[in-house]
Amino acid sequence: MRSLPMATEVLPAEEGEAEGCVQCQQGSKLVLFVTGKCHWGCDYCPLSENRRETPDMFANERRCTSWDEVIEEGHAMNATGTGITGGDPMLDLEKTLEAVRQLKAAFGPEHHIHAYTSIPFDPDRAADFGAAGLDEIRFHLLDGTTTKYRATMEACAQHGIEVGVELPCEPDKEAQLFALLDELAGVPVSFLNLNELEITVGNQENMDVRGFNLSGGITAAAEGSAELAMRLKEAAADKPYHLKFCTAKYKDAGQLRNRFKRRGQATLRPYEVLSDDDTVLFGAIPTSLEDAQDDMAELRVELGMADGWLRYDAAHQRIELPLSLAEDLAEVLEVPVLLVEVHPTHERLEVGVVHLNEHR
Repeated sequence: MRSLPMATEVLPAEEGEAEGCVQCQQGSKLVLFVTGKCHWGCDYCPLSENRRETPDMFANERRCTSWDEVIEEGHAMNATGTGITGGDPMLDLEKTLEAVRQLKAAFGPEHHIHAYTSIPFDPDRAADFGAAGLDEIRFHLLDGTTTKYRATMEACAQHGIEVGVELPCEPDKEAQLFALLDELAGVPVSFLNLNELEITVGNQENMDVRGFNLSGGITAAAEGSAELAMRLKEAAADKPYHLKFCTAKYKDAGQLRNRFKRRGQATLRPYEVLSDDDTVLFGAIPTSLEDAQDDMAELRVELGMADGWLRYDAAHQRIELPLSLAEDLAEVLEVPVLLVEVHPTHERLEVGVVHLNEHR
């Protein structure tokens, strides 16, 4: 059996691979969560409680209340495309359609947009999505067959939308998945994506009921999912569509990390650097709001600092500055000097603070 690619770097695209996957692996796709609405109750759903059934939008990790905020997040990571997800985006079809229009208007026709759905929506609406510029649609087959989806798939293909199927690779659905390989040869799909089944906080109880165990290592992968996926991939070698298998490890350590790295590179302030873990590092000196102006002025004069290399963060009441400079100052200042580490997301979640000196 062939070994699985488990690297965290950008992997070369496979021949026939969906463009949405290629860009996602590069970390260049904005992830737009349009709604948490979903009526299907899939027992393997990994969606977190704070997003389940919410009407709120999230662009990457940022909660958004307007299209301007969504587009701002896209610019913050130099997005080349967008993946529209949920919940089920087609449970708010008009909002999803507007998302396609807004993104194409903001980023241009070359901005690649793919969407996910479990709904065989009205085939007549495929024309609206085609006109808006949706590039790719991925159907999650609730019953494991294409019977209910064929008319919608055919309509999407007729209106220039690339059609695919995306499913978790469930170890106890082997017969159904092998049968699907032949069935897909008779519908206008160009790819089948199989995702390694994951056991998460959101679905662990259900996965226990079905008898699934973790495969081991540091991933959330379910035992047996990868092995089944590779046998399916070999069986689909002569099919008229491409079968891709995406591991749980690569989704986390590859795609997500590449997206974080891309956003970090695009939004770094002059005094910040990216760590080897693709977090943002900088130095800081705690300073009250009352003293901030005078302390900033003194640092600029004493150190000859240009504008942009010092910043006062009022929320955390600290002066932010280059880490290399903070390390030098830590040797001579009696006030606390810090190394701060944050995620390169809109919220800049703080993941670490280290005192660089012994202070009084």
